[in-house]
Amino acid sequence: MSRTAEIKLTVDLDSEDMPTRIEWQASEGQGDGPISCESMMLSVWDSENKTTAAIDLWIKDTSVEDLNIYFYQVIHKMADTYLRATKNEEIAGSIHEFGEGFGEKLGLLKRSAG
Repeated sequence: MSRTAEIKLTVDLDSEDMPTRIEWQASEGQGDGPISCESMMLSVWDSENKTTAAIDLWIKDTSVEDLNIYFYQVIHKMADTYLRATKNEEIAGSIHEFGEGFGEKLGLLKRSAG
């Protein structure tokens, strides 16, 4: 039996249209009520036009340090999702390697001796 699930995003904006609060809620999610977050990326694929549309938001008070950690984790999450979707371990590994280099350059990881 098919069903419909819903994901709801709520964004509060200041007078300059900068996000001050982001909340999300999923109809099949855990917990009661919306969950706050400081940053989000939502990408959708248009197969007819072969293009990706995206909504990338972060609240204006998000620190660069938090954004660096967020992007580091997103890169690794993208690698995991790519592997799950394509079963291509080589390319998923390459994405993870890029993520590790990204983390090293930002000082999130200690450089390995070698």
